[in-house]
Amino acid sequence: MSEGHVVFEYEANNVSPETLANLGEGHIAYVKQIRSEDVPGLFPEAPKIAPGLKLFALHAADGTPIMLTDSREAAVANAWSNELQAMSVH
Repeated sequence: MSEGHVVFEYEANNVSPETLANLGEGHIAYVKQIRSEDVPGLFPEAPKIAPGLKLFALHAADGTPIMLTDSREAAVANAWSNELQAMSVH
């Protein structure tokens, strides 16, 4: 194992949702492809967007939405510029 990496080994029954939400907080973000129809629920302040578009949302490790963009590359670049390690979620 290289320096700076921590391995967590938990049994599924021993991990609370709160513990999972806090893992990677401030260091890890995730990129998730969403539909434009999902935008108002995640980003209520966003302007109205045409339906049927594929977009990418960057979320903090705890699920808090950070930004919305039309390209995965832009979401990853934003994570890097904020010193976050971006992970993809499918």
